[in-house]
Amino acid sequence: MTEAEVDAGDPGGEDDLPADLAGAIRRLPKAELHLHLDGSLRPATAVELARERGIAAPRGVAEMRRRLVAPMPCPDQARLLDAFALPVSLLQDGAALERVASELVEDLAAEGTTYAEIRWAPTLHMERGLALRDGIGAVVRGARAAARTRGVTVRLIAVILRTHDVERAVAMAHAASAFAGDGVAGIDLAGREAAAPDPLPFLPAFGIARAAGLGVTCHAAEWGGPAQVRRALALEPDRIAHGAASAEDPALVAELRARGITLDLCPTSNRQAGLYPALAHHPLVRLHRAGVAVTLSTDDRTVSDLTLTREIGRAIGRLGATFPEIVAMTRTALRAAFLADDEPERARLLAALEAFAAGEPLLAASR
Repeated sequence: MTEAEVDAGDPGGEDDLPADLAGAIRRLPKAELHLHLDGSLRPATAVELARERGIAAPRGVAEMRRRLVAPMPCPDQARLLDAFALPVSLLQDGAALERVASELVEDLAAEGTTYAEIRWAPTLHMERGLALRDGIGAVVRGARAAARTRGVTVRLIAVILRTHDVERAVAMAHAASAFAGDGVAGIDLAGREAAAPDPLPFLPAFGIARAAGLGVTCHAAEWGGPAQVRRALALEPDRIAHGAASAEDPALVAELRARGITLDLCPTSNRQAGLYPALAHHPLVRLHRAGVAVTLSTDDRTVSDLTLTREIGRAIGRLGATFPEIVAMTRTALRAAFLADDEPERARLLAALEAFAAGEPLLAASR
């Protein structure tokens, strides 16, 4: 990134943090609730999958990385979503899905993440005949195996595409519900909001998921502003993915606060989708200080060329968050996590966070 880009307020600034703060961020037992599997594919793995499956794609890792990372910024959400076409084409069989799920958990563990929710749209991975339940099972196996060996707690969120028909959504909800208690913990609605802004047609699918004990979240306001958040609220979600535009509507902010709905925010991704003229304009900190429950995530590690450690650094260096506020957002994430199937694990993760906070010198002044 050039100095001009940083000066203009684009992503950057995390490298300027004091050494003690950078170290504290690395040590923080991190939690990430908004992370897409197909947006987080290792470039080297993408090269191997393309070669093994005969898919036309770059054969060098550096070239593949350039292909997988979306422009910064894109003109809009639709252009950002174009970046997913290649990774989705590479993930059309169970072996590929199992591998990338396992590798993503490994990457999360390597940067000190202790809890993660990984989401993906199972119906996007059926183009070459993979059965819906087989695809879900592959992701469950890959995530579970790596989580066990790496000591990370992982849950999965199955995504419905807004632009798919209701029948397909219902079928996906049934298939995902069969894995409730076996790794799948939530259901989501995502995709091109401008093409399908109304979530209400998908209520039957969400009803199926709720009956199976799955948590409910919904992407909102990567297009369409606060009105899209209000439409998402009609689903009565536990959380909203994105929703930063809520900050533009004081009444909506008050409603989110009163209803206790968590926003899983991704500032770099929102800048990349063209929602803000500069990263510094993102309202993450403003929403947190207004009493809205917010969490901080990357959205897509590869598409956004990002890690959670770097996103935290940007939240502090570019958005003005304090380290105690980052810890508070992590606490919010663990409290809002789709862990209803294992409350003792939630308690353990929260206890580990509090033990970190009690022993972290940078937090002493805030106690």
